[in-house]
Amino acid sequence: MMVNPRPASTVILMDQMSRVYLTKRPMTMKFLGGYFVFPGGAVEREDDLTDTEYIKDVNNDQPISLSHYIAAARELFEEAGVFLGEKDDGSAVQFEPAKEMDYRKRLVKGEMAFIELLKNEGCHLNLKCLQYFGHQITPKESPIRFDTRFFLAELPKEQYPKPDSREIAEAIWITPDEALAAYQKGEMPMVFPTLLSLQTIMSFLNGGPLMMPRYHGSL
Repeated sequence: MMVNPRPASTVILMDQMSRVYLTKRPMTMKFLGGYFVFPGGAVEREDDLTDTEYIKDVNNDQPISLSHYIAAARELFEEAGVFLGEKDDGSAVQFEPAKEMDYRKRLVKGEMAFIELLKNEGCHLNLKCLQYFGHQITPKESPIRFDTRFFLAELPKEQYPKPDSREIAEAIWITPDEALAAYQKGEMPMVFPTLLSLQTIMSFLNGGPLMMPRYHGSL
């Protein structure tokens, strides 16, 4: 029986040197264990918002649901500890380590929603921090399927990733061309959407459009 795909979001985090943040999933993971992927995961019920008081730059003509943006920001914070929330003056929010870990644990356990975190800190999520650039659906024959939207996000100033060891076995900053070369050498196993994301970002850095091609196939 074909499995219906779950809505999901993936974030390609990029630093000032145009490197992307790739993470290796633990071998124990049922889905893509041992593969290099970008931070991301399923859209949860708590990500579906009607109150946009703590969200900036909301556009009613957005091609995708606001919940995908919320899930992207939440997953990036849960998995890598990078928080895209901003203060009213546009500056980044800084957490004490203990407070940050508490927030991340509560989000993972479903004890709070991302919007609650924004409210608690008196900050907002500016959707301009997340540039939507593509859409992929897991093949029909897969027993676990996702309908995933892909975003590009710049690493906020004075922040650095702090990977959650339960979801990330290894993490690396690497340029898209270096990552693709490592895949070709058999050094970094990846699936098609990850490869296509890297190719799209590499093209964008070379002056091309930031939009994932709408096709399936090999690179």
